[in-house]
Amino acid sequence: MLSALDRQRSVAPPGFSRWLIPPAALSVHLCIGQVYATSVYKNSFIAHFDAGQTSVGIIFSIAIVMLGLSAAVGGTWVEANGPRKAMFVSACFWAAGFLVAALGISTKQIWLVYLGYGVLGGIGLGIGYISPVSTLIKWFPDRPGLATGLAIMGFGGGALIASPLSRQLLSAYDSGYDPNVATSVASGGALVALFLTLGMGYFVIMMFGVFNVRVPPEGWEPEGFDPASVKEKPLVTLASVSAANAIKTRAFWLLWIVLFCNVTAGIGILEQASPMIQDFFRDNAGKSSVAVAAAAGFVGVLSLFNMAGRFVWSSTSDLIGRKRIYMVYLGVGMILYALLAAAGHAAVGLFVILAGVILSFYGGGFATIPAYLRDLFGTFQVGAIHGRLLTAWSAAGVVGPLIINGFLDAQGKPGTLTASAYQPALFTMVGVLAVGFIANLLVKPVPERFHESRTEEKEAVA
Repeated sequence: MLSALDRQRSVAPPGFSRWLIPPAALSVHLCIGQVYATSVYKNSFIAHFDAGQTSVGIIFSIAIVMLGLSAAVGGTWVEANGPRKAMFVSACFWAAGFLVAALGISTKQIWLVYLGYGVLGGIGLGIGYISPVSTLIKWFPDRPGLATGLAIMGFGGGALIASPLSRQLLSAYDSGYDPNVATSVASGGALVALFLTLGMGYFVIMMFGVFNVRVPPEGWEPEGFDPASVKEKPLVTLASVSAANAIKTRAFWLLWIVLFCNVTAGIGILEQASPMIQDFFRDNAGKSSVAVAAAAGFVGVLSLFNMAGRFVWSSTSDLIGRKRIYMVYLGVGMILYALLAAAGHAAVGLFVILAGVILSFYGGGFATIPAYLRDLFGTFQVGAIHGRLLTAWSAAGVVGPLIINGFLDAQGKPGTLTASAYQPALFTMVGVLAVGFIANLLVKPVPERFHESRTEEKEAVA
């Protein structure tokens, strides 16, 4: 049965429609995108483990760190073994992470949650995230931004499903838990049942992607596609650059900085989303005008923006170019962060719009980066190069939440914070985005000395 996972067994037959590949990739990304819904049960974790925000927030950070590290280390393996085997490995690690975390919750050993959801789950995140990327780009050489956006939008939209699903499951497993009451937290038993349910459910869904993904036959091209037309676009190459050579180029490290800055600015807010909107509209008496259920709904709204941005902005990059779209993400992002810090508390609608557009840029940055890499380095080992670049996400997964949680821990306890407590962190993010904006302006084509010869390319594939 395991031989069915081999790359050669997943080559598409004649007449296979390339439009069947995005749904297969989407089934994996929707599941692993659950990591963005951790803020829904963050307060329950704080109460269950009697821990601080930073101690619980680090669970999310560990998962993101392991995502980047596993993607970097396993990128070449994914390229060699194909998307089917990679997706299967991802499903196994992702499900195992939930099961080990459930054991940690039941025994009140938070280190087991770090190990399970953080380390094992993070490995599943990394392998699952990159597994369809190079395959999608090879199926859609004419529209790489659209292709990666179709799949990677699932990662941003995962919380859209996981957030309400988690609240409903916690209510079902704990009759004393009321998602509409700010002080209500789920019991340890309900959290255990939630993690067991999610782990097993996600594994089954991810198997759909495993057995439906295909790789294109050698030399396949879409009908009517002219490879020469690609070269007419700025920064786009028809040459190939190996993963080993890519990390020696200035362009790779400039894109590393670009991704790090874009992610750092967005991830801290996303991890704190549910409590944040309540704090922004809290009066001097400590009461928020935003109900807990509405705050949880805000997480879902952000997921919509995150998901839509991955598709809309990455598709737009096919028309205006990757460099220009990142100028929008980072340049306009600076303005929006400053407005959020200065005037976000003026009205709930304004807060939601500003945060939503910011998160759309955050998601768009993720979906556009594989196409940016394809433009600069070719399709040869773009999945492995993408994996190495995702170490920037790992670093940002630590720095972003630490900036937000560090400032908030210094300001006071959860439930007592107001909008002013967030201003230092938000203005810090403006500076972070400015660094990324400058790095993007400095990106240039990769010098020819890093290009692979046709002989070297064929030997590497063999």
